[in-house]
Amino acid sequence: MSQEKKLVTITINGKTIVTHDKETILHAANENGFKIPTLCHYRKLAKAEEGAGSHHFNSGSCRVCMVMDVKKDKLVPACVTPCSDGMDISINDLKVIQNRRNVLELILSDHPKDCLTCSKSGQCELQELAAEVDLRQLRYEGEQRHEKVDTSSLSIIRDMNKCIYCKRCVVMCNDVQKVGVLSAAGRGFHSTISTPFDLPLSETNCTFCGQCVSVCPTGALSEVSNVDEVWKALVSNKYVVVQTAPAIRVALGEEFGYPSGTNVTGKMVRALRQMGFQKVFDTNFAADLTIMEEAAELVDRIQNNKRLPILTSCCPGWVKYLEHQFNDLLDIPSSCKSPHEMFGSITKTYFAEKMGINPKDIVVVSVMPCLAKKYESARPELGHEDGYSDVDIVITTRELAKMIKEISIDFNNLEDDEFDNPFGESSGAGNIFASSGGVIEAALRTAYEWITGDELTQLDFKDLRGLKGSKEATVEIDGKPFTIGVVSGLGNANTLLRKIRNGDAHYDAIEIMACPGGCIAGGGQPYHHGDQDIIKARMNSIYEIDQQKEIRQSHKNPQIFKLYDEFLGKPYGEKAHQLLHTHYVKREKM
Repeated sequence: MSQEKKLVTITINGKTIVTHDKETILHAANENGFKIPTLCHYRKLAKAEEGAGSHHFNSGSCRVCMVMDVKKDKLVPACVTPCSDGMDISINDLKVIQNRRNVLELILSDHPKDCLTCSKSGQCELQELAAEVDLRQLRYEGEQRHEKVDTSSLSIIRDMNKCIYCKRCVVMCNDVQKVGVLSAAGRGFHSTISTPFDLPLSETNCTFCGQCVSVCPTGALSEVSNVDEVWKALVSNKYVVVQTAPAIRVALGEEFGYPSGTNVTGKMVRALRQMGFQKVFDTNFAADLTIMEEAAELVDRIQNNKRLPILTSCCPGWVKYLEHQFNDLLDIPSSCKSPHEMFGSITKTYFAEKMGINPKDIVVVSVMPCLAKKYESARPELGHEDGYSDVDIVITTRELAKMIKEISIDFNNLEDDEFDNPFGESSGAGNIFASSGGVIEAALRTAYEWITGDELTQLDFKDLRGLKGSKEATVEIDGKPFTIGVVSGLGNANTLLRKIRNGDAHYDAIEIMACPGGCIAGGGQPYHHGDQDIIKARMNSIYEIDQQKEIRQSHKNPQIFKLYDEFLGKPYGEKAHQLLHTHYVKREKM
């Protein structure tokens, strides 16, 4: 059992600070307005998740955060050194500054110098630190790495020539997500971050959640760019439509200087239209469609005593994790395709039929907060017998921002525009899919009324909201308790699924999202650098949009009614099942 924290008094640059002996110098300094540079430390991301386990991204490996312990007259790493009573710390001692420059020079001595063309240029923490200390020349010239770049996957590129061995990705992959694909290997100069047996990423258990990319300080890990594919499609003779996920609208603005969480829906739509898309649609419509199918499936399982819990299936990262790690439980997830895949399927059937266009001449582009969606769009189960996929190209929020900048669109001065119909009208329930807890809340808003026949007067299920990694609530439906579980982050999913497998927990429905906090913190979103305030601002904006909607339940969206009346028939019916549902694959666990 850990000892209780004890209050201690320390001095940083002459300022007296009261903290506790379990806290690091780095944290105490940051909390009191002092900035200590670092590369291996990653602030707050998992530590802020109450009940989710505390994962400190402090390996102490980079040595950039060295500070002077004045009383001992020695340099100590701020990120792993606990505070002790009477400690006197200097963070701008001459030796500290000299050490920082030396460390950065050594890191840069064998680092590629292709900053202008690097995917992380302008977002690289190593680049920023070098600029801060005004490093303009190097005294050391190290041996350059010449490792093969891993481009095997459709989602993530691994370039270990740019790795600085900070191990953030290792902690994220193993301790937070519990995927276990990345680990430290080798010794000395040949130290690297490797996959099991040095396999290509596509041949591992990787879920392509992209959280490793989110925490990487350099260009060692980046998303596969599909920007060129989109430009080529837009100048082709194809009919190119685009859909945007709910999380995009509350994060895209950050790339253009807006405060975190600013809703830029109207400007985003106008920018997409100026880029040349024939139709600009909203994935929120498909989220409503997903709820129709998922809620119908849930009601079917309850009324016919079928297998529970039902697990949401919107997140491709979590689905792939299940297929590898818990493939004995493949019968409990919903069979629903994810919303953007449902959208692609309906676009290439219903929409193509109404417009008189050959489905093979339609290109569906998805703008997603997620790197796993790139992999998902190529899954053979998510296509048609005629040989085409539901979704053709996936780009991230970051990629969309780059495209807007590339053609010099003045985003900040754009007038607001609206989505095209028939797939531009959505409910508030469709919007909250972006946040952890939102999918299951949206499903409850519909399932409750379908089961009871009564109108749901209170639409907000606030116990299911927030950034906490694991949440649960019990809702009374038709006089019976209905137990809901919500987890975000694959490590938390691992814990919950083990309980279900062992019979130690009972739930009727569970929502799982691979990324901590949900899609708002997806691997393709603007980098938040572990700042929970950014993620909270995005989440708050998502729920504000929901509150402002006149229609807040998926089954009350008139365009959804029209789709079923004209084309699909009834929810969870034969045609709906054919177009909107899928199956899962038992994959090898390495």
